[in-house]
Amino acid sequence: MNEVHLSTKNLSYTYPDGTHALKNINMDIYKGQKVAIMGPNGAGKSTLFSHFNGLTEPTSGHVEVDGKAIKYDRDTLLEVRQKVGIVFQDPNDQLFAPTVKEDVAFGPMNLGLDYEEVERRVDEALTMVGMEQYMDKTPHHLSGGQQKRVAIAGIIAMRPEIMILDEPTAGLDPEGVEKVLDILDNLNKEGMSIVISSHDIEMVNEFAEKIFVLNNGEILESGDKHEIFSNKELLKKAHLKAPITTEILYTLKEKGYNVDTTKISIDEVVEEIIKIKKD
Repeated sequence: MNEVHLSTKNLSYTYPDGTHALKNINMDIYKGQKVAIMGPNGAGKSTLFSHFNGLTEPTSGHVEVDGKAIKYDRDTLLEVRQKVGIVFQDPNDQLFAPTVKEDVAFGPMNLGLDYEEVERRVDEALTMVGMEQYMDKTPHHLSGGQQKRVAIAGIIAMRPEIMILDEPTAGLDPEGVEKVLDILDNLNKEGMSIVISSHDIEMVNEFAEKIFVLNNGEILESGDKHEIFSNKELLKKAHLKAPITTEILYTLKEKGYNVDTTKISIDEVVEEIIKIKKD
């Protein structure tokens, strides 16, 4: 396995009103991995993400990037935020400049890069997300899917090693979901570690290599999609719906057929059904 890129050690966070948002979170995310953190609304996903690049300081425990614990002084946080980029769930929390180009340029300019380098990064990032022709448009006149892609471009232009995306496909139509997943797959092929949060089982099924299930601020379980999605008790406990493929296999099993309920993809389920027919 590759080396650990981002990890949390006994991470806990309590809000000033006494709410325990995160309880003793231990997780390792490896270089080049595609990870999903799943859980219902209110599970603690957004709070956890805000710890990953030092936006929030834990009540106890700590976060490590490349083996170094995050410290909360200005220089360390600047270094961490160059490595770990966050795309918020609502692009309006991220987009504020008069034009798309200025928005995407904001991060690289804050790194103190020269004008030519900023221009190059902006062009590259917008091309990568297919938004180069919208460079001079006002972000708030774009569709939700387009705004999401511009928000991702703003982080790409910072050249982080790890990209964290909070509900990256929330509110998007199927075409928008497909476009965002394509962008993330391409970034991952270039070596970027990608961490998403979602409660969209079908999308996570398509995307993630490793899944952490979060509920009430605690990690209930982690594993690959076959381990997580075939565990109906776990999904029920975390208020998550099983993938349709899992539902089909469990229904066949209940009817007395000998099927492997850890199969997840449509192709695998079709193979199980063909096997039944042959038997």
